Amino acid sequence: MQYSIRHITKFEYDRSICESVMEVRVCPRTEATQHCYSHVLTVTPHAQLFSYQDFMGNVVHHFDLPGKHDRLELESRALVEVHPVPELPASLPPSAWDELESIVEHEDHLEMTLPSRFTFPSELSTSFAKELSIEKRDDPLSLLRELNSSIYHAFEYSPRSTHANSPIDDALRIRRGVCQDFAHIFITLVRGLGIPCRYVSGYLFHRTGADGDRSAEDGSHAWVEVFLPQLGWVGFDPTNNILAGERHIRAALGRDYADVPPTRGIFSGKARSALHVGVHVQEASFVPRVETMPEMARVVQGENLDYDGLLAAHQQQQQQQQ
Repeated sequence: MQYSIRHITKFEYDRSICESVMEVRVCPRTEATQHCYSHVLTVTPHAQLFSYQDFMGNVVHHFDLPGKHDRLELESRALVEVHPVPELPASLPPSAWDELESIVEHEDHLEMTLPSRFTFPSELSTSFAKELSIEKRDDPLSLLRELNSSIYHAFEYSPRSTHANSPIDDALRIRRGVCQDFAHIFITLVRGLGIPCRYVSGYLFHRTGADGDRSAEDGSHAWVEVFLPQLGWVGFDPTNNILAGERHIRAALGRDYADVPPTRGIFSGKARSALHVGVHVQEASFVPRVETMPEMARVVQGENLDYDGLLAAHQQQQQQQQ
């Protein structure tokens, strides 16, 4: 499936500030079953953008806005294609536990088995694990399918019931939260079994008229990936009780949210800030394929780029090749 993604982030300040320094992780990744054909990041007021790849291969844009300003707006637009994910078996053989232990011992996945800032075990998480009988039983895949469903049914999806820096105990205590909370709880319990598990930030395409998705349609999304023998990294979405697939668009990978917030920055000045975020993901059948449009497999950034013209050019060139 092909998608057009628009992600707007607005910071408003009650008085002018002197400087903003910020990192941005919103560019969809290009790898395996996903390809980002183009990405445009616009900063208002204008700032010079720089970019690099972090330790997980995420594209990170950063800038320093030195002049006085009372608002800051980031607009990210991307064209992405996501291919179908191979269908998983219903289960793995019980011997998969031994295979997994050997993989963790001999391959470079140790970091994703250790506690991190938002996935540190607590008394409440230990109690919840016992409640769900999360232990090495059956086979890893069957247990993970069960955990995905259990978290979905045990927690109410409730925006603003927690905040970006909430520890997992907040959601565990009230049994409510958002996708970030459910992902952190899942990771905490899975790493407790020695299974490599990582946090994924990105977007979820919501089908028009379809039921079942609890996550907000106008926001970014979070889910997890677990490394399993014979299968590699497999995506689980406990917020919606589904496996990650064609509708999941990956922007960044990390140990938890602390590694991959969409924006992270500081400003100089005494002011209160208000944050407004809007996300729109829609199907975009005009996105070209890699084999027919290899020159478009790139990332673009700037202030005065004609994005609508870029879309029109993609569509026209594809039609000419049909």
